Amino acid sequence: MRADAVVLDIDGVLVDVADSYRRAIVDAVERVHGDTIERDDVQAFKDAGGFNNDWELTYAAALYVLARRVGFPLSLDTFTDKVGASGGGLAGAETVVADHLDPHDRETVYDAWDRERLHAVFQQLYLGSDRYRDLEGAEPDIDADGYIEDEPLLLDPDARDDLLARFDVGVVTGRPAAEADIALDRVGLDLPDERRFTMDDWEEGKPHPRALVTLAERFGADSVVFVGDTLDDIETAVNAAEADPERDYHGVGVLTGGLTGASGREKYEAAGATAVIDSVNDLPDLVE
Repeated sequence: MRADAVVLDIDGVLVDVADSYRRAIVDAVERVHGDTIERDDVQAFKDAGGFNNDWELTYAAALYVLARRVGFPLSLDTFTDKVGASGGGLAGAETVVADHLDPHDRETVYDAWDRERLHAVFQQLYLGSDRYRDLEGAEPDIDADGYIEDEPLLLDPDARDDLLARFDVGVVTGRPAAEADIALDRVGLDLPDERRFTMDDWEEGKPHPRALVTLAERFGADSVVFVGDTLDDIETAVNAAEADPERDYHGVGVLTGGLTGASGREKYEAAGATAVIDSVNDLPDLVE
């Protein structure tokens, strides 16, 4: 596969977030609302699309838990399928809940749904008390070391150095800038701001193509490979190819995130992935 530039997602590509972000989703809902989803259920939300922002996924998971308490009839798999059919993301989740609850039950759910507290608890669990105080500018009320400490690195130094030597390298991530800095520093990717798009840099988020197309323009690239761990990442590359037909965009899925094994490979291919690789460390042998 020929490429002038390689653009990388962070979560599930450069660092393993199974015991950090995904754990924080499950535990935040449990702490705030006394019940939660299973860790494996997070992937069903990701597959529905529109949940690149893990805070919004947390809110949607809490909404589902609260709706079930008042008789919401759908299983989680059926719920997330309908969320995807309703456009995905938090708005899709709210639509599905509204379609299946009467007004009284909806009011009960929304009265209990505490997104502000979910956000605060999520950030404290993920960042830990000290980083939460520094980055959020608020005093923590949970004593935690931070799940961010439990993020194994996925990108090997040799693969990193090979990519940097041969390609323009950029990053498109749903992380806030400060949290992206932590991960990039740990994997040794010192990229200038103009080569990165974080949550703080663009309003649309994935799978909107603006960030990827903008990086391609900045690199002056004719062919771009975008490596991600979700279907939204692949859709981002597909959307970029439609928005910018003068360039080639290749979405490459890795099997080190929530999508794994043969089923993960099939989902990537159905979404339009140009290639699927076991890990980002296989990328140098894939591109030239």
